[in-house]
Amino acid sequence: MAISKQELQINEEIRDREVLVIDADNSKKGVMSARDAQKLAYEQNLDLVKIAPQATPPVCKIMDYGKYMFEQQKREKEARKNQRTVEIKEIRMFSAIETHDFERLVSQGKKFLQGGDKIKVSVRFRKRAIAHPELGKELLEKYRELIGDAAVVDKPPKMEGRAYVMFMSPKQGKPEKAEKPKKVKAPAEQTAAPQQEQDEKPAE
Repeated sequence: MAISKQELQINEEIRDREVLVIDADNSKKGVMSARDAQKLAYEQNLDLVKIAPQATPPVCKIMDYGKYMFEQQKREKEARKNQRTVEIKEIRMFSAIETHDFERLVSQGKKFLQGGDKIKVSVRFRKRAIAHPELGKELLEKYRELIGDAAVVDKPPKMEGRAYVMFMSPKQGKPEKAEKPKKVKAPAEQTAAPQQEQDEKPAE
């Protein structure tokens, strides 16, 4: 039975006139007074925990409350450990970028994508370079081409203020590799063994 994460009442904190009791083995013990339910729990060296206060009558369960809280905290800690927040990493460049710098930023983008993050690639313009915004779009198209199958484009290149921007996210699953055509070996030529000729015996 799922138990609400709200603060639970236990043992003497439970003062309801009647409660529905569930035993430690999940069997129903029926409706009884809170005092009788507490007595039943104490006889088993366990706790009485109100797990459904909104029910009529409220539902209480007999359990080891300390063990339950330990396991609950352990599950929550494990869930936080496995939970990963996807971030948007920004990669900035200017329209007049050197080839080696551009390639370095492509490699950086691939690392972010492989790590599960999204990327925002922006091309900015210095002073008079803004007169040629098409250069920014061309750079982003080239960037997308070099990223290849590692990502999908969420938002295509678009001018925002004084920059051209593009958003990409990791591609789900690994791209399938195209199978190389198998080479068919030609059958080996069989050389017919020369038929041995029998020497004719001289006529007697």
